[in-house]
Amino acid sequence: MSKDYPVPSGYLERETEVKKSRFIARVYPVCSRDEVREHVARAHQDYPDARHVCWAYQIGRPGSAAEAAMNDDGEPSGTAGKPILNVIQHKDMGDVLVIVVRYFGGIKLGAGGLVRAYAGAAESVLSEVGRTIQQIRVQAEVVLGFADEQPLRHWCEGHEGHIESIQYSNRVNALVSVPEARATEFAAFCDAQKLDYRLET
Repeated sequence: MSKDYPVPSGYLERETEVKKSRFIARVYPVCSRDEVREHVARAHQDYPDARHVCWAYQIGRPGSAAEAAMNDDGEPSGTAGKPILNVIQHKDMGDVLVIVVRYFGGIKLGAGGLVRAYAGAAESVLSEVGRTIQQIRVQAEVVLGFADEQPLRHWCEGHEGHIESIQYSNRVNALVSVPEARATEFAAFCDAQKLDYRLET
C-alpha cells in the first residue's frame, strides 16, 4: 500500500570508528517483522565474527508506529537498541530498520560511550539515506463518452491523477487513481462533466 509519510528509499550502509571499535550501520525499508528477521539474519551471515549485531525498527506512521522493537545483542541493556530507536524516531521516518554491527577494538567505551557510538552510527546512515513519500491513493471507475476523454486526461495531468487503464467499446471505460486528498475534487469534476463514476471507499 502506498504511504503518505517518509520511508527509506532503499538500502544504505555506512561505517564509523570509535576508539578502534568498528560500527557498521545498515538501513532498510521494511513492512513486516519477517523482513526484519531476514535482514538481521543476513547481517549475522555477512559478519559472522562480529561481537554484536544490534538493531531497532519501527513500522507504520512516525509518532504512532504500529510496531517497534529493539535488541542490544549482548551489549549492556539500553546502550545499543534504544539509542538506535531514538535516532529513528527523531528522524520522523516510518517502515525503517537500522542494524548496527560492532567489532570490538579492545578499548572499552563505557555505557555513555556505547550510547553515543550506536546513536552516531544510526545517525550516519539515516542522515544519508534517501526518503520517499508515496501518497495514499484511491481508485475510481469512470464511464464516459469519447468527447470526455480529453478533459479527463487534462484534469489528471493537473491534479496528480493517473489513468491506470482505459478500454473502448461504445463508451470509454477508464480506471483512474487520484491522491486520497484530491478525491473530493475528482468527484466534483466528474459531477460537473456529468460523468458516470464510482470511487472506491
